[in-house]
Parts: sequence; structure tokens; C-alpha cells
Amino acid sequence: MPALSVVRAANLAAIPKYCPTALFLGGTSGVGQAVAEALAGATNGNAHIILCGRNKSAADKIIQSFPTPSGPPSTSTSTSTYEFEPCDATLMSNVRSTTASLLGRLNKLNYLVLTPGFLTLKGRDETSEGIDKKLALNYYARWRFVHDLMPLLEKAKAQGEEARVLTVLAAGTNGKLDENDLDLKKGYGLKAAGDSATAMNDLMCEDFAAQHPDMAFIHAFPGIVRTPMLMDFHWSLKPFIFMLRPFTVSPADCAQWMLYTLLDPQFSKGAFFR
Repeated sequence: MPALSVVRAANLAAIPKYCPTALFLGGTSGVGQAVAEALAGATNGNAHIILCGRNKSAADKIIQSFPTPSGPPSTSTSTSTYEFEPCDATLMSNVRSTTASLLGRLNKLNYLVLTPGFLTLKGRDETSEGIDKKLALNYYARWRFVHDLMPLLEKAKAQGEEARVLTVLAAGTNGKLDENDLDLKKGYGLKAAGDSATAMNDLMCEDFAAQHPDMAFIHAFPGIVRTPMLMDFHWSLKPFIFMLRPFTVSPADCAQWMLYTLLDPQFSKGAFFR
């Protein structure tokens, strides 16, 4: 990636002239929140931003911090708005209900940003649907959102606008996938869960890009970001996390690099791994 100063300038130069619609699954905290804030700031509020997650009070505070739409005369602000869409994405039934609601009321989707997840040392923890919660958030819910909301992304492209999907996890870490145990019912472990989700996100981007060559599907690794999820991790690891601080990045800086993949022309079509 280019230097942060270069990325900031490029992001401001690449802001679309139209009012983009962006959905942030996992947007009430961490990297998702930071990217939503970066987009709201870069567009001067001339965007339709939807924060999707479980924490309405957190979403309300984030939305209150967003700028009031104040773009140039050429920029339409008629659809500029901020909203919260509730969804516990550990359950696929909830995901399907949420995507059905969004399909029924949105007329397009330009940016779909996927960042749900949590850190834990706990072993396999199945939902009532029989899916491990970490895998549910790190892969299954992400795939379902992309698959279900594809008609809205297609509508954006049909209008001559951008349609990009960004999934933030661990691109480039070469996760291994056990094709005989995809749901890890037999060989579950924290490393296996991480490797499997990483590999499946790679494959997801490749497959959707092959099916929709005029769209962009990006799998990004943000590095170690000083999010609440990291800083509030298990007390026994606090000293280790403190020692890692020189190698970490702030959510705001990370968001600029993530936003770069959503806005820069070089990422407009195809599958990308950053």
C-alpha cells in the first residue's frame, strides 16, 4: 500500500460525484466503525450509510458523530442519510431476514463492507443452527450478505456507479482449508478456525469476481489494529498486547487504507487480496 499521506489524498480525490449507499456489517465497532466514519467524513456526509450489527446504542453514538450533508451543488443529497440495521449475524436465519428487509427497501448498494467478528480463546461454540460462532461471523454471514444483496450491487453497476465488496480478515496469510471437514466438526481448533475462514474468504472473492467481472471483491488484512476488541482482550494477554503497540495501527489510519480499496480506480473490477 502507498504511504498514508498519499492514500488520504487519493481518497479525497476519488470521492464519487453521486451519493453512494454503503452497508457496514460489523459497523458498530472496530475497523467497520472506523471505515464508516472515514467514508462519512470524506463525502462530507453526502452518503447513505447503514451500520448493521447488534449494538443500537453504539450505532446511535457513531451516527451522531457523522457530519451533516454539505456537499457541492453538483452532489445530490436527497438520499443522504445514516441509519442502523439490527442483526445478530451469528444466526443465518437473522441474516436472511435482514437481507430480505434491505432488498425490499434499498434501490442500490455501492459498497458492502464486512468486518464482523470477535476475539476469544474459547473452543468451538455452536449456535442453535450448528455453526461455530467464529466461523459464522468470519465467513458464513459474510458470504450470505454478498449473495443475498447482489441484486442491489447489480443495480448500482447498471446506473454506471461503483459496486465493491470489502471483507476484512486475514488476506495473504495463506490459510489452509480442510475440504473434508469444512465446518470443522471434527478437527476444530483456534488456528484451524482462523485458517479455514481466511481461505474461504479468499475463495469467496475469487468466485464472486468470476461470476461478476464488472465488480470488485476485496479481501484485506488490516494488520494489528488498536480496536476495542484487541485492547479489551483477556487480561492475561494485556502485557503481550502492550508490547505489540509499536507494531499496531490506529483504527482511523487503518480505515484510510481500507477506504482506499473502496475508492481507488485500480480496485474497480476483479478479486483483490491486500
